[in-house]
Amino acid sequence: MATQSPFSLVGEAFEKFASHTQPPSWVVDETLNRVVLFLNHVISREPEAQARLARQKGRCIQLQWQDKQVQLSPSAAGLLERISKNQFDLKLTLTDNSPLDMATALIKGQKPGVHIEGDVQLAAEVNWLIDHVRWDIEEDLAAWVGDAAANTVVNFGKQAVKAMQSFVRKTSSGNANDKAAV
Repeated sequence: MATQSPFSLVGEAFEKFASHTQPPSWVVDETLNRVVLFLNHVISREPEAQARLARQKGRCIQLQWQDKQVQLSPSAAGLLERISKNQFDLKLTLTDNSPLDMATALIKGQKPGVHIEGDVQLAAEVNWLIDHVRWDIEEDLAAWVGDAAANTVVNFGKQAVKAMQSFVRKTSSGNANDKAAV
């Protein structure tokens, strides 16, 4: 007899809630503005990333998930800005419909499924950014709480992520064994 994970029940409830609840457009707009600010903060710490983006100045990168989309363009400073254009040079569409599936993939250290359409060179630059640019959370925390406390918090976070990854792997392999037994 296959047992259902309590997390799948929570996931189904979350997806039903999210599919019937739409935040106001201003909340979505301001959230996207904050995401772009965060991305620019991370990119600004990497001179090579800024140089690569500056070479793509004025190009349009459209990111899409389900019916939501945002268009970004590299600036001369090598940062990203939100734009509104009728055409895109590169379109990246997330193929996973479930936010929980995407979160699970990220926890496992995998990239979410993406459909790529458009300029190959721009896609290669975006892929380089994804593979090489990382947020140095410890450096940012150290500015607020000091080096020792930041190091302790980051180490605790790494241990928590490892524990979640282990749990997800065990749960995923347990579900696969249950399905194989059916």
